[in-house]
Amino acid sequence: MDMLKAVGILLVGFVLLIKGADFFVEGSSSVAKKLRIPSIIVGLTIVAMGTSLPELAVSATASLAGNNAIAISNVVGSNMFNLIVVCGTCAIFAPLTISKDILKKDFPIAIGCGLLLLGMGLIGMEVCRIDGIILSALFITYIVILVRAALKARANSKDEEVAEKNIPVWLCIIYIVGGIAAIKFGGDFVVDGAVSIAGKLGLSENLIGLTIVAVGTSLPELVTSVVAGRKNEVEMAVGNVLGSNIFNILLILGVAGTISPMTFIVENVIDIIILTAASLLIYVFAWTKERIDRKEGIIMLLIYATNLVYICLR
Repeated sequence: MDMLKAVGILLVGFVLLIKGADFFVEGSSSVAKKLRIPSIIVGLTIVAMGTSLPELAVSATASLAGNNAIAISNVVGSNMFNLIVVCGTCAIFAPLTISKDILKKDFPIAIGCGLLLLGMGLIGMEVCRIDGIILSALFITYIVILVRAALKARANSKDEEVAEKNIPVWLCIIYIVGGIAAIKFGGDFVVDGAVSIAGKLGLSENLIGLTIVAVGTSLPELVTSVVAGRKNEVEMAVGNVLGSNIFNILLILGVAGTISPMTFIVENVIDIIILTAASLLIYVFAWTKERIDRKEGIIMLLIYATNLVYICLR
């Protein structure tokens, strides 16, 4: 496979991942609304999970193929991109107001997930099948708590009726099935293309996973959050990022680790430490004024650029 073909396969994979996730979310959300599932639950679960499907497809595919360096680095790189670049970019367009509920619950949970992954990596330098099962169980617990909280909030408030597109059931099914198929094949193409490029350029799978693959699979979060931020739906933007980061560690690495144990390398540990430090800094930004302003957004983008240079040079 020559370089041009590898790049072409990688790009086709990214398109399939992004459009597949888009169709899956559209179809699932429409079915949920037709079944009268509360819209708040749809937003907190299906949308956040849908934007994490590309990472799930790539990491599960990489784990099945034995390319575990891509599985771990893809999640860590995606979380770093989501938190620093997506939030930073949104803050540049409009200050991100962070609610106390997010500061007290979602942000600490996201940081805690990173610390848990770091602990698993330091103990034995791998995410074994037991670790994968533990992460998956925590994901299920998190979803149950999330749904219960959403139902309680729904019961205590009266939602306004919102006009929405009336998508036929048959089209919803096509969206869901087609989205899943596109995500599956997109994941295959991205992993195959990335591994081939890494081999041709003499680059490590870890580097490719942290950069090209991580950025590509994070595009749904970037698009969703930037659009939400520009429409002043700032909580949706922040919630999408934090929810996706939690899903990435608990669900994606949980599934990948259960399929096949993932060996940690020293670079993985360093990257998770950097991610945790960046998370704490952004948490301080958000906590001090309960918002992230344009200046802080620029600082966040500079941090990511500096880290990117470090990753490429090491």
